[in-house]
Amino acid sequence: MAKRVFAIVGSYRKGGMVDSAVEEILEGARERGAETNKIYLLDKHIEFCNNCRSCMQEPGAARGTCPLHDDMAGILDEMDAADSIVLGSPVNYFNATAIFRRFLERMAVYAYWPWYAKMPVARIKQQTKKAVLVISSAAPRLFIPIATGAPKALQTAAMSVGARTVGKLYIGLSSREPHPKLSAREISRARKMGARLA
Repeated sequence: MAKRVFAIVGSYRKGGMVDSAVEEILEGARERGAETNKIYLLDKHIEFCNNCRSCMQEPGAARGTCPLHDDMAGILDEMDAADSIVLGSPVNYFNATAIFRRFLERMAVYAYWPWYAKMPVARIKQQTKKAVLVISSAAPRLFIPIATGAPKALQTAAMSVGARTVGKLYIGLSSREPHPKLSAREISRARKMGARLA
């Protein structure tokens, strides 16, 4: 049975660096027989988490139920059903984009935190999925993991659904021209990462 790879693009630019890199990863997975699907958070209706914590009160491994009615549950259904995930966001002011952060906050449904407890605990204990993280930045690539919160944001999203990160594609100096393109090396790395997900 073909592996299912689900990608989430948290960029404001369709066809930009992050979107292009995610597509190359998916192409690498498709070349190995995987079924792929990609969504843009920009196209989805996702409400802000109001921190009511009602989704965190019921015990068990199944994610909690959020009282808000929007596109979030459908996105999480696809993440849960996937064998592997790809998460992408550019760095905006030292972190992932606001739309990705909004999405991340709503992933609180994967935590169990009853009112009497001091700390939340993850509902999913085992990392049975694979994940690849894609981050672009105007700064040099070296600065992405040491000077921004974007890697932690994407990795937290992956861990919440039981995915271990098997690849990180950091793209630096991505705004030196109006319409930058991936280098041949970046495309090659992306394809190889996609193959690992299939």
